[in-house]
Amino acid sequence: MDRFQYLLIMGACLAITLPLEFVFRARVYRRPRRLLRALALPVGIFVVWDLAAIARGHWTFTERYVTGWNLPGDLPVEELTFFLVIPICALLTFEASRRTLGR
Repeated sequence: MDRFQYLLIMGACLAITLPLEFVFRARVYRRPRRLLRALALPVGIFVVWDLAAIARGHWTFTERYVTGWNLPGDLPVEELTFFLVIPICALLTFEASRRTLGR
């Protein structure tokens, strides 16, 4: 079960913030092109950064806590998931706050 902790936590983050889309009408998922544009640059930068750090041996992952499913460059799928999920949760929170405050 430890192997899936990271992915389970990312799933929990999405599940916890999902109601913001509907209850507060955050409209993050309803505008997929805008979401992809918002994610593209930071995800790209952090993936390149991680790949460079992995290649140089500056960054490693404990095998106990990752599934072993790696993308090219030995980037664990969990790391890419983190780079996608956390910004989405932040955008949902930001948009829901903005709607609530009327800004």
